[in-house]
Amino acid sequence: MIKTKIHIYLLYSKKVIRKKKLIFCFLILLVVSGCSSIPKNTSNACSIFSEKYFWFKNALATEKKWGAPIELQMAIIKRESSFDWLAKPERTKIFKVIPWKRPSSSFGYSQAVIGTWNMYKQDTGNDLALRIRFKDSSDFIGWYIHQTNKKLRISKKDYYRQYLAYHEGWGNYKNYKNKTNVVSYAREVSSQARKYKRQLKKCKSRLGRNKFIFF
Repeated sequence: MIKTKIHIYLLYSKKVIRKKKLIFCFLILLVVSGCSSIPKNTSNACSIFSEKYFWFKNALATEKKWGAPIELQMAIIKRESSFDWLAKPERTKIFKVIPWKRPSSSFGYSQAVIGTWNMYKQDTGNDLALRIRFKDSSDFIGWYIHQTNKKLRISKKDYYRQYLAYHEGWGNYKNYKNKTNVVSYAREVSSQARKYKRQLKKCKSRLGRNKFIFF
């Protein structure tokens, strides 16, 4: 009789714990999704950071930590995911109709693939980093730009070549000339980064004084 009661109690406890975990995960997802809406004007850095002040603090921290310009971080994110925290590559199609596998494991703001993301986590010790979190994505991009500077001797302010290395990877960087679409993307990122830089000159000091957090 006692064993039966203990067994029932244990089953009940497991159900309660499971429900609490589900509720906790739901709340976390709700908070993250609420804080991760796409900015209204992604072409203007001042507009983005006025709407998402916490992003500015994250991007600024990355710039100070890795030496990766804020404007380049944001231009890469705009090109890679359009600031969509759940962005994934489109599925390939069989016979141009039937949805099939995705071409890569790219995901989140930075569109980092699993292998490189795991390398970043191991190298930085940021084991809890998530690709859907802007702070982690910004730090990842800063880390990658820093590594590109070390491995390929590309200036952190060379928007064009930094993006080529980001898109192609350190090993394939030298072959970028054979890919006209990638060259086009890099020019787009470089142009957008320069625009962001000009815009930030007008609002960076104001944002630096802002003590309020807007998600």
